[in-house]
Amino acid sequence: MAFMKAIQTVIGGVLFAVASFANAGLEESVEAFKRGDYKTAMFAWLPFSEQGDAEEQYKLGVKYDIGEGVEEDDKEAAKWFRLAAEQGYAAAQIALGAIYIRGEGVAKDDKEAVKWYLLAAEQGDVDGQYMLGLMYDVGLGLNQDYKEAVKWFQLAAEQGEAGAQFNLGVKYNKGEGVAQDYNEAVKWFRLAAEQGDAEAQVALGGVYMRGEGVSQDDKEGVRWCRLAAEQGNAEAQLCLGLMYGDGTGVTKDDKEAVKWYRLAAEQGNAGAQLLLGLRYDGGNGIDQDDKEAVKWYRLAAEQGNAAAQLLLGGKYNKGEGVAQDYNEAVKWFRLAAEQGDAGAQSSLGEMYSAGKGVPQDHKEAVKWYRLAAEQGNADAQFELGRAYVAGEGVLKDDKEAAKWYRLASEQGEALAQYILGLMYEYGEGVPKDDKEAVKWYRLAAEQNVGIAQIALGRMYLNGKGLAQDHEEAIKWYRLAADQGEADAQSALGRMYFVGEGVAKNLKEAVKWFQLAAEQGNAKAQNLLGLMYDYGEGVPQDDKAAIKWYRLAAEQGNAEAQFNLGRMYNNGQGVPQDFKRTYVWLSVAAANGHAKAVKGRDIVAKKLTPAQLVEGQTLAKQYFENYQPAP
Repeated sequence: MAFMKAIQTVIGGVLFAVASFANAGLEESVEAFKRGDYKTAMFAWLPFSEQGDAEEQYKLGVKYDIGEGVEEDDKEAAKWFRLAAEQGYAAAQIALGAIYIRGEGVAKDDKEAVKWYLLAAEQGDVDGQYMLGLMYDVGLGLNQDYKEAVKWFQLAAEQGEAGAQFNLGVKYNKGEGVAQDYNEAVKWFRLAAEQGDAEAQVALGGVYMRGEGVSQDDKEGVRWCRLAAEQGNAEAQLCLGLMYGDGTGVTKDDKEAVKWYRLAAEQGNAGAQLLLGLRYDGGNGIDQDDKEAVKWYRLAAEQGNAAAQLLLGGKYNKGEGVAQDYNEAVKWFRLAAEQGDAGAQSSLGEMYSAGKGVPQDHKEAVKWYRLAAEQGNADAQFELGRAYVAGEGVLKDDKEAAKWYRLASEQGEALAQYILGLMYEYGEGVPKDDKEAVKWYRLAAEQNVGIAQIALGRMYLNGKGLAQDHEEAIKWYRLAADQGEADAQSALGRMYFVGEGVAKNLKEAVKWFQLAAEQGNAKAQNLLGLMYDYGEGVPQDDKAAIKWYRLAAEQGNAEAQFNLGRMYNNGQGVPQDFKRTYVWLSVAAANGHAKAVKGRDIVAKKLTPAQLVEGQTLAKQYFENYQPAP
């Protein structure tokens, strides 16, 4: 602060020319000071101080303040500063004001500090004017008053005080206490910056980057930030890191960005610590290292940086760079959430929803989702929509669900777009509207969401909400199939089988049925069973047909259950077994297969009463065990 500059100036000024003092004792004290013999100098000065010489009283106060030549003694320092200050010695008034602000040697008293700064300022003392401006600016010891702050900053700035010039520039830039004037702000920032004031250099760099009061010029912005950064100014180092990271005003250089982030981070700059953590997290400009990421996130988080708290919580949640610890994750999410960080609020909602690190509590989850959703967080809007659909923590309400899904969808949340498409297709929470369904499916599909690509393909296949177009259907099914979506692979196989949108190709159909079947897709398993059953696209193979029918039947696929019953009836791939035929046809019939009813009744006549009872018992067990997936 300015009062420290004043103290340093006075101490340096003690080495004044001997010729300016007539008293030989004072000459002796100066020589002792030059030799570093502070004790001798002290005793030589003391008589002058006790005689009421204000300058010497002030110098003696400085010595007691910093413990040079005497034992440091705040009360004694205050005593000598006061004696000099009461004689109107401005430097002592500044020093006494500083002591009252710090509460060293006197009771802390901001109002008393203001009193002494005012006395110095009214004498035209530049440091007094600057300090008084600062007191008005922050409202310390008096009511905050930007106009008064500007008045005193102006007086000090016109005397060349760099700190006052910088602060006056800030006031013009923000329009506080004066009409906003970017040109005037630039003028004062430049005057201070050219004196080497690092804060002013950063500010001047900023106005060049934003084009406020000057032509926008990123290179000039970088130049001023670099000057401040090379003085060790952490904000400037952070700024320079950002410029290298973005390639703004300089050639993009991730390693150089890391270098400047580190310099600022090591000074304790929380923003730089966060960004350095992100660099380690993503391996940008430096080797990826979760432990280092955690280290820097923690340093920023402990300073209250909400983004770092969120990221640190995420690391504990996933066990990346630290042992997985849901309790610790909840702690950091909560700290950020309570600062209003929407991402953290959403994450905390997820922890309550899943019961991770906290008892499961859907109402509490909804509370945090809502806070984040109302800030526009798309993830939270999606989760809130899901909660209303499921009736978790709130009453089930499809209209409210649609509202939140729409908000998330309008931000580009792909899964929300898909679900909103479903709601329009089936008229849940919104009026049924196939065209609107197609719109939302397409938006999600274009973001490469496989299930949305399948839905859009289905809409083209059936001509719902748009003109029927088998080639377009194939296009979207293939995009999803290439992502490994089993339903799309099955649908694509069926289109090759029947020749819709593509030339009929049974081998290609088998290929896609096989891919889907191996993922457990029941429809594809049944269709692959049919291909083996009838030797289409593959050599005929009853045992292979039985294998795939059975896998699909045990997933509750009624068509496969019927086909498996047929194979037992005919003795294809298995020994003929009418009881097993009855069992599988009964299960298929119970699952809604119309043809199975007639077949079951026919084969029942071939069973003895005992076999029929056994078959009915087994059919009941199978029906309970082999239901379609919900």
